[in-house]
Amino acid sequence: MNHAWSPGSCPTAPTVTLVHTESCHLCGEAIVALTALEAEGRLRLRLLAADSPEGRRLLELHRPALFPLVTLDDDFFSAGRLPRRKLARRLEQAHLSGVKVG
Repeated sequence: MNHAWSPGSCPTAPTVTLVHTESCHLCGEAIVALTALEAEGRLRLRLLAADSPEGRRLLELHRPALFPLVTLDDDFFSAGRLPRRKLARRLEQAHLSGVKVG
C-alpha cells in the first residue's frame, strides 16, 4: 500500500499553529520545517506573532515555557524545539485515518 504524500492528498490535513517571537532561532527552525511540510500538502500552517491578539490568547491558554508554541488542530503539541519525529507520526496517522489528530 502506497501512502506517498502529494499536495492536496490529505483533504483533512491537520492545522498546525505556530506562535513565534522575533529573534527566536527555534522559531525559525520550526517555520522552515513546517513550511516544507505545508508545501507537501501534509498540513495547513498558521503563523501567529506572540504579540498578536490570537497569539496572546494561545500563550495565556497554554503557558509554554519556551518558544515556539505549536498546536495541532487547536490542541497543545509542543513548546521549544519542534519534535519532528513525533509530528511525522501524528501527520501519518491523520493521513491514514483521514480525520483530525488533535
